[in-house]
Amino acid sequence: MSDQLNAVAPDGTSYDLTGPDDAPVIALIHGLGLSRQLWASHVSDLSRDYRVLNYDLYGHGDSAPPPATASLSVYAKQLVSLMDHVLIEHATVVGFSIGGMINRRFAMDYPKRLSALVILNSPHNRGEQAQLNVEARAATVREQGATATLDDALKRWFTPEYLHAGAGVSLVSKWREQVDPESYAQAAWVLAQGVRELIKPPQLITVPSLVVTCENDSGSTPDMSVDIAGELADAALTIVPRLQHLGLLEQPELFTSLIHSFMQERLS
Repeated sequence: MSDQLNAVAPDGTSYDLTGPDDAPVIALIHGLGLSRQLWASHVSDLSRDYRVLNYDLYGHGDSAPPPATASLSVYAKQLVSLMDHVLIEHATVVGFSIGGMINRRFAMDYPKRLSALVILNSPHNRGEQAQLNVEARAATVREQGATATLDDALKRWFTPEYLHAGAGVSLVSKWREQVDPESYAQAAWVLAQGVRELIKPPQLITVPSLVVTCENDSGSTPDMSVDIAGELADAALTIVPRLQHLGLLEQPELFTSLIHSFMQERLS
């Protein structure tokens, strides 16, 4: 199958498919309010050795809104439907933030379609007060719109020096403005509530897994990643020093290197 760029699946999902036809497949899931362009630097590197499927979540980027009320299972079905459309049987699914929740749900709903998991900066059991704070932000988005919480989010996501430089901030602001407002409000609630169905999953996820977060990620903390890894059968854990939530945008080569090493060591 030749490369497909800026293609659209029957359900309205916009995607790119690049890399060698016969290579192992990596599927990339971006975070809330972002777009598949988050992975641009990663794709240019990964697609030399892997077939890379990069797509926009429902209502984000160039994709249509969800066909039903958003949930982790609706997003997991989006991915499996896209894989069916492009004739991919198995993939290593890399998910950032809510993407790391979606790929865990995918592992539970479609285990036979999964080669491995890479869970990046993804939340887990937050504790009571932090959970209430996230739910309150989701309610603010519902009442005031997708950009209402952006300024505070940027301070949580980037180191001060990167925030001051401004390039990443401009990208994130652009992607947030692209999001369909209703789709964003629904996705924000899934980010808030979806962790409840992932804690101590009833069926053990057994594929090789890599769990990564950043030392100063306040919403997807190192302790959460320790807990995620502890609930998987075969997980490696990496805590990246110094960076915050969107470290993979601030230092993409570091995260690409982690994915490469995992793929070579665990799946070769």
